[in-house]
Amino acid sequence: MNIKSKTNVVSWSFISIAVLMICVFYFYPMVQALILSFKSGTGTNLNFVGIDNYQRLLTDTTFLAALKNTFLYLIIQVPIMIILAMFISVLLNDKNLKLKGFFRTAIFLPAVTSLVAYSVIFKYLFGADGLINTALMNLHLITTPIQWITDPFWAKITIIIAITWRWTGYNMIFYLSALQNIDNSIYEAARIDGASSSRQFFSITVPLLKPIILFTSITSTIGTLQLFDEVMNITKGGPGNATMTLSQYIYNLSFKYTPDFGYAATVSYAIVILIVIFSILQFKLAGDKNG
Repeated sequence: MNIKSKTNVVSWSFISIAVLMICVFYFYPMVQALILSFKSGTGTNLNFVGIDNYQRLLTDTTFLAALKNTFLYLIIQVPIMIILAMFISVLLNDKNLKLKGFFRTAIFLPAVTSLVAYSVIFKYLFGADGLINTALMNLHLITTPIQWITDPFWAKITIIIAITWRWTGYNMIFYLSALQNIDNSIYEAARIDGASSSRQFFSITVPLLKPIILFTSITSTIGTLQLFDEVMNITKGGPGNATMTLSQYIYNLSFKYTPDFGYAATVSYAIVILIVIFSILQFKLAGDKNG
């Protein structure tokens, strides 16, 4: 056995366990879930039904309501969060700003807070007699408490606020890291040429942050399509199904309603298909030739 062959054997021996674990705990469940999506029945008593589950999606009013809610969160919250994270990162990248470490930590802190804990806190803050309504009434901005949790419109707003509060700081870290890798001489040359701060931002910062914008957009889209914790803990999908998401519907199909694991797997793969579609669209819109 020559040196090259020995090297290959040693290399494969190092990664074989990892490859095996990935196949067993990642790819095998994916394949099994796909097979499961073509079955239907109560509990574990499942029968093969072909594409009936996928046809059922088109007429399932609960699924369509959850899909509509998820899309609403996606098209409103993700752009707001991305723009806000970029804006905050530019401010915190200012060399003249004092206490930068404190502000960076404070804004990033929600990302490492327990999902359940912060959801419960939001539920109390936005309650009918919570701190938010009390402050708004003391400022004479409203005369009666806003039903943040029980009104369909305001419940959606509460979920959007909660998601934005938690994940803006997380995305900010990526932009801040990218900004610190941009050569300051580029900005100095722009200032010498008379470019204003806004012109520098749109002509230099945004184009150079394009890979990070694409990355955060895709990961935020995936996270929003899989949204579960905030809705489950703050509104429980209510009132009615006004705030229910696709992931919560999967949970309900599996554990709350009469268990229908086959149809739950079908809804799961509907999310997979949506993620693939949106990722491809974002690559195309960003002009990435590899998308």
